[in-house]
Amino acid sequence: MNKWKEYYLKDLARYSNVKVDRRIKVFLKRFRKCQFSSSNVFSVFKKLSFRRIKQKLNIELYGKTSIGYGLYIGHPYGITINDGAVIGNNCNIHRGVLIGQENRGMRKGTPIIGNCVWIGINSSIVGKVTIGDDVLIAPNTFVNCDIPSHSIVFGNPCIIKHRDNATEGYINNKI
Repeated sequence: MNKWKEYYLKDLARYSNVKVDRRIKVFLKRFRKCQFSSSNVFSVFKKLSFRRIKQKLNIELYGKTSIGYGLYIGHPYGITINDGAVIGNNCNIHRGVLIGQENRGMRKGTPIIGNCVWIGINSSIVGKVTIGDDVLIAPNTFVNCDIPSHSIVFGNPCIIKHRDNATEGYINNKI
């Protein structure tokens, strides 16, 4: 099986209990094809079709961004992900999320996000920060510091609370 297809099917498996918009399915399929494409023959067509669905859903995402399997976009629209960001497996991303780059200072760079991370509505993650596994980032949180695994993060500046199984009940249908 092609790698893009494997990841795409794992993405869709996360939506098994939810009625999913057809546009999300198209977006995920085109993203995975762009992410794993190595051929230049069809790359122009893939890029154009991916750009079109991104514009419809108002998602800024480069086709080669490193995102693991099991991506769940609960509510599209207004999502911006820098092309240098690294996102792990089984992550939920919601409306208005910004995962961005910092261009100066001690946190110059882009975020690295672990597995099983739930990112709430209108949250921002900026700079060279590392977010561990099993982290819940509450809505409207501004993250510009490292977050250890098994944590809940909220507020601005971010407040970190340790909790085992922090995303229990939030990350549905883990692959």
